[in-house]
Parts: sequence; C-alpha cells; structure tokens
Amino acid sequence: MSPVQDTVAALQAALAAEHVAVFGYGVLGGHAGPAQRENVTLIWTAHRNRRDRLRGYIQSAGGRPVAAAAAYRLPFKVTSASSAARLAATLEDGVVAGYAVLAGASDPNLRRYAAQAMQEAAVRAVRWRGSAPTEAFPGLPPSALSPNPRNK
Repeated sequence: MSPVQDTVAALQAALAAEHVAVFGYGVLGGHAGPAQRENVTLIWTAHRNRRDRLRGYIQSAGGRPVAAAAAYRLPFKVTSASSAARLAATLEDGVVAGYAVLAGASDPNLRRYAAQAMQEAAVRAVRWRGSAPTEAFPGLPPSALSPNPRNK
C-alpha cells in the first residue's frame, strides 16, 4: 500500500470505532443514571464530532468514508445504570484501539489528533470504570503490544 492508502486505512479504522461509539452511547443513554445523562449526551456529541472530522480527513485524502452500520452487536445487554457504565468503558476501549494505527501516521497533525482522541477515550474509560486500568495500554488488543517482526 502507498502511504496515502495506509493513512486512509488508519482513518477508516478510527472512523469505524467512532461509528460504534456513537451507536453504543445512543443505546446506553436510556439506561444511564440521572447524574450521568448530561455526561452521556456530551460524550455522544464528542464522538459524533470526531466521526464527522474523520470523514472530512478521509475525503480530503481522496477516500470514501466507511458508512455506519444500521446497528451493531454490543458485547452485552444494557439493562441498568451499572451495565450502561460498563458498556461506556468498553466503547471507550474500542475507540482507543481504533485510533492506535492512526497514531503512527506520517502526518504529525494526524498523529496528534489520534493521540488526543486516545487520551480522551482512556480517561473516559477510567471514569466509567471508577478505577485505573490494570494494563499499560488499555483498549489495545494483546497483539498490538507484541513486537512486529516486519519492523525488524
């Protein structure tokens, strides 16, 4: 792949994660506790704004943004404020993972954008869980933390 194609693919991965987050916050919003509803709305709006900005980046690079699915399979059913908070933390972990490849883009502005998005998502995940993460890079799959033999 060319550097532009690599960048578009990384942008698409981040966009896909934002699509899931927007959908998931829409689902969990109805189950969030009264004290969290305003926070859920603010976070949902932040994910929508990031989604829209990613679409613009992709189009500027000559790509066609991946469309959101009509629905997404969530990892568990949301039935209470507690499960809503667990889903929110899980969604934020997914956002961290979605931006991970973009954080390695050649464009320093995109790297900065990805790092900021990852930082915000990691902080939100900690707040939703109510505790610090137990792993060094929350949200990233174990395979992302292993050395890549292609880089040697």
